[in-house]
Order: sequence, then structure tokens, then C-alpha cells
Amino acid sequence: MENNHSAGQAAIPPFGEREECRGFRMTLPSLEIMQANIGRRCNLACKHCHVEARPDRVETMGKDVMAACLDVFERRRFKTLDITGGAPEMNPHFRWFAENAAERGFHTLVRTNLVILNEEGYRDLPEFYAQSGVELVASLPYYTEKDTDRQRGTGVFAACVSVLRELNALGYGKAAGPTLNLVYNPGGAFLPPNQEALTTEYRKKLSELYGLSFNNLYALTNNPIGRFGKFLERSGNMTGYMTRLTAAFNPAAVENMMCRNQISVDFDGAIYDCDFNLALGLAANIPHNIRDLGDAELTEREIVFGNHCYACTAGAGSSCGGTTA
Repeated sequence: MENNHSAGQAAIPPFGEREECRGFRMTLPSLEIMQANIGRRCNLACKHCHVEARPDRVETMGKDVMAACLDVFERRRFKTLDITGGAPEMNPHFRWFAENAAERGFHTLVRTNLVILNEEGYRDLPEFYAQSGVELVASLPYYTEKDTDRQRGTGVFAACVSVLRELNALGYGKAAGPTLNLVYNPGGAFLPPNQEALTTEYRKKLSELYGLSFNNLYALTNNPIGRFGKFLERSGNMTGYMTRLTAAFNPAAVENMMCRNQISVDFDGAIYDCDFNLALGLAANIPHNIRDLGDAELTEREIVFGNHCYACTAGAGSSCGGTTA
């Protein structure tokens, strides 16, 4: 199924109609990842944010939806609960959700902007994370203050360094400690560099300059939707960026697209193939909310594609877990 919501589409071949995609239009026979987007509220308003999170957003996942996510996760034998937002920590039920997942023994990862952990009311969360064994995926668009603050706001880099030092002191990023992953996003309308080379560069600079360590770096391609999409439109770069993504289409990245191995649950319980489709309102081919899913089949369903999917298959591929090809 094809849904194209991005601008600059006229000369772009429909993603889902490409010959290379025809064998991968269905999800896998079993799914491993449940991603829960538990709200749009965030203490930041980053330029690349595809869900356009900001401090005044009010959309929030309630306990009833969270409880349904936990039950479906257990019954359907998912392997990873991926909690995201916004800043997921700002959901008033976040701790309840994470605690219950930990009590059930679920592998849980939280996507954090780091800065929130340096603010009043959230400063105990690093210790909570370490005690719960939560895997962290932390946004750090670059290893320099100038580039990070340009993308995410003044003072963000300094706050990130402070929190990363605290996380390192709790064992995060160390060989025997809980996992700390960093995320790189390009600062403009270009593809990310090689993930392996960038990891080496990050590791060297962060260690030498700040004494920091981490486990993995994920190099993500900016999706041409949300706040970044609006920037592309305003600056007249949408057509050029879409052309760049299409020219860099890598057939080897199609098989491992994240939409084939997960569901993404919105704050209201609606189910999507991925967080990008969620941002666009492109519901998955499941006529049920997570709260009343019952025995409805989640696997081997047809994925809803659109031309924004070129961002996931350009170059080395891109997913919430980094490169895919």
C-alpha cells in the first residue's frame, strides 16, 4: 500500500511500486519490537524532530494504553519494548510504565534527549535507569557544542555532557554495565556519513575532550517529514533532498527496514508500522486499537509505504537502531 504525503513527489518513483520492494511488502512472520510513543511533550524543540515535539504539546499516553501495551507485549512475545516520545520521561505515568516492564523482565530501552535528566524532577532517573537495567538511546547530534546547540538549542551540549558523565559513573557505556547508545542526526539536507567511521570519531573525541564512553553510535537519516520537512519546504530544499534520497536508494536496505519487524503504538493506542508513519497519521493495516486488539493478527500484514520511506533505504539504510545495509 502506498501513501505519499511529502512534497516534491512529482518526479519521484513511488517507493512501494519499485521492483526491489515487491518481495518485502509484508511484515515478518514474527515481530520483535514494540515501540510506544507515549507523548509529544518535550523540553526541547529540535529542528529535525519528525513528531514536532515541544514543551506545550499535551498528547499523553494514559495508564490504560500502557497496560494494554504490556499485556500485548507479553502475549505476543515481543523481545524489546522501545519507549519514545517527545521526551518520554515527561509523561506522568512514565515511571509506572518502565517499572512494570522491568518487573515483567522485558528488555526495555528508553529514547532520551539527555537534557531532561538534568532538570528538576527528573534528576533521579539516571539511577532509576541503572537499577532497572534500562538500555538508553541518547540523542547527541554531534560531539561539538556549536553543531549540537545549532540543531537542538543553546546550552544543550553542556547539559548532555553533564548527564553522560553521570551515566558513565553509574556504569553506562562501560563493558560490564548497562547499554548506552548515542544517536547522530545530520544538521541539514544531507545523508549521514559512514556509521562505523563516525563511531570511531565520536569515541575518540568524546573520550579525549570529555572523558566519556558509550557502547554504540547510530547514524540516522533525517526523514523529510515533521519539523525537518517544514524546514525543507521553507528553504526550497524538499525536491532536492527527495531527489538525493531517491538517487541513493539501496535495494539491500529494503529487506531490513524496521517496519517489517515491529509495531509502533501512539499515545491513544493507535497502531502504526513505524514512528514515521505515526507522525504522518498513516495507520497500519490493523483495524484495532492496542486496547482491543484481542486475537487480531499483527504479523505478515501489508506495510503502508510512502516516498518518505526512501529515507530508510538511502545509502547504508536507516532505522531507529542505526544503519541496516
